[in-house]
Amino acid sequence: MNPIRIPAALSALAAAIPLAHAQQASAQESAATQPIPQVVVSATADNARLDERAATGSHLDITRMQTPASVDVITRAQLEQRGDTILTRAITRAPGLSGLPHPGNGGSSLAARGFTDTVSVMRLVDGMRQYGGVGVTYPFDTWSVERIEVLRGPASVIYGEGAIGGVVNVIPKQPSRRAPESELQAAVGSQGTRRLAAGSGGAIDERWSYRVDASGERSGGWVDMGESSSHALSGALRFDVSPELNLKLSLAQGRQKPMRYFGTPLVDGRQLEALREKNYNVADSTIAYEDTWADLALEWRPNAAVRVRSRLYHVASRRHWRNAESYVWNPATRLVDRADDTEILHDQAQTGNTTDASVKGRLFGLENQVSGGFDLSRSRFTHANNTYVGSPPAVDAFNPIAGLFTSPEPTIPRYRIAARQYALFLEDRLQLDERWSVLGGVRYDHAGLVRTNLVAGVPVYDKTFADTGWRLGTVYQADPALALYAQVARAADPVGALFFLSPASSAFENASGRQFEVGAKRSFWDRHGEWTLAAYDIRKNNLLTRDPQDPARSIQVGRRSSRGIEGSLTLALAAGWTLDANASLLRARFDDFTEQDNGVPVSRAGKLPPDVPRRLANLWLGRDVAPGWNAGAGLRHVGARFADNGDTLRMPSYTVTDLLLRWQAAARTSLALRAFNVFDKRYYDTAYYTPTQWLAGPSRRVELVLDQRF
Repeated sequence: MNPIRIPAALSALAAAIPLAHAQQASAQESAATQPIPQVVVSATADNARLDERAATGSHLDITRMQTPASVDVITRAQLEQRGDTILTRAITRAPGLSGLPHPGNGGSSLAARGFTDTVSVMRLVDGMRQYGGVGVTYPFDTWSVERIEVLRGPASVIYGEGAIGGVVNVIPKQPSRRAPESELQAAVGSQGTRRLAAGSGGAIDERWSYRVDASGERSGGWVDMGESSSHALSGALRFDVSPELNLKLSLAQGRQKPMRYFGTPLVDGRQLEALREKNYNVADSTIAYEDTWADLALEWRPNAAVRVRSRLYHVASRRHWRNAESYVWNPATRLVDRADDTEILHDQAQTGNTTDASVKGRLFGLENQVSGGFDLSRSRFTHANNTYVGSPPAVDAFNPIAGLFTSPEPTIPRYRIAARQYALFLEDRLQLDERWSVLGGVRYDHAGLVRTNLVAGVPVYDKTFADTGWRLGTVYQADPALALYAQVARAADPVGALFFLSPASSAFENASGRQFEVGAKRSFWDRHGEWTLAAYDIRKNNLLTRDPQDPARSIQVGRRSSRGIEGSLTLALAAGWTLDANASLLRARFDDFTEQDNGVPVSRAGKLPPDVPRRLANLWLGRDVAPGWNAGAGLRHVGARFADNGDTLRMPSYTVTDLLLRWQAAARTSLALRAFNVFDKRYYDTAYYTPTQWLAGPSRRVELVLDQRF
């Protein structure tokens, strides 16, 4: 699908909105169209329940309580209550997840259960995966998002290699059979923040329904030259062919110009408060992303026991970086040496189909549900760069003069990778009796990569990866409100992002891992409270490590592991109080890993891997303080992490506080005052490029938000 045509298609879809509103009365009279029900906002309605179905834990049509794994859901109501407009910040409210966003990964990378980045924590859009890259740059805000589902632990049996830490599935707002309803949001705030968003959805007639969303934001950022902007447009059109069969066409396009910020260097081994807002990039630097997603989905339910789904999709991404990326404090000159004037362009496209079918029946006289399917795609990726050559002048750390980008090498296409991927998967759930169930699954993945040197016009490698992942779990329903579960799973992780494998790295196979997990899920107080608890042990084998006998040679024998415990609690308390809390503790380490340090092989066994916090916690407390008034407070705690494999550079732990005061001025009008990081805590998200270059997290920000529904 031509990306240029997508805005026109979305505009045509948006043009149907007035017609839909005009037909609202007749649509409500139709037997197929349901009127808008009265909505009562409460903690139990706002939060996802354990007895609700989740799309991410399995291909089977089962609830979170019936799934032998940790599955968490962040609902639309929770997104609105907490005010998280940046997707990565919203995701890390879930148990056991932390963010490590930086320009190189498109601001999207996560850490889960001791494993980090896009090769170990997968992100999906409505169940679709963008293959082989180093980051997912769409979606980036939460306006068009209906819910976020998080599956923690190895998920290769469901989604393929690259998910040993977990999977995050971002599910957009969908067309509905309700009468058309629209919404508008406008926000202004500190740091020059301005945001405008609009959306609409509902039934057009007895067969057609729609959803369309648009959003835009600008901000001055929290560092010098920290300007950013983004625009997103998405839409979906659904046609109910019959009560059993429906088709849905979804289109989306997003454009971003994020902050051109690559971090602050350590000065004599520490970060200085005076450098908190400094930016050492060049004045004519650029970061830009453009993404297009198109999806045609079919769902057929001929009866209550059978479901067939198939979707044809196309994803395209173009990304551009032109920056001075490396900053190092020079103790001799007392200046910041800048290096690596780097220009990179990505041109990535992927077309694929995923199809699955599930059947409910009986096996050996017992209730049984089986699901099977296939996933196939073709991708191409072209990488242009200037070979990362160019060095702007050194600058004063406290008063940097930006200067301009310079490089003696041209930016030209350097290599192209073509990939063909297919997978076959099967799951089965057998109900042994009214309390016991067993779930098993297996998936076979096959991927062929061909890399071509575009400068020399010669092939570089033709590599095939093949892996089989599986899981076996059981759930014991002690009573209708308490489930105990256990699971063992095997997963695969690439040794690096597949589209960036060097000729040397391509010679190795994917790493492998296994996980044991046990847990409990409980609903109590007449469903006004829920808690979950999980304990796990994960081991990942076949890491690339230096050969102690030959430091110039890598071998695939390394290993890392993690053990941890995670818990969550949701309560609807008396007098209008609500509580959401979660916490996680883990012990992660390299078990067998060697790297070069000044040309000498050094073992890192026993060290905590970079960007992995041992402790994470989130808390959100809400209160109806008066009729029409609601207040909320949130805490986010991230434990100390290390920026290097040797655990010598410690990034301190931090806790940030967010506050909310909302006034429901009318039935469809609300005004909210929000404050983020209210105590202006200085903290660091991650290190970039080198372990001594840290990216500061956002400083204090206040905004006023108007929401109008009509």
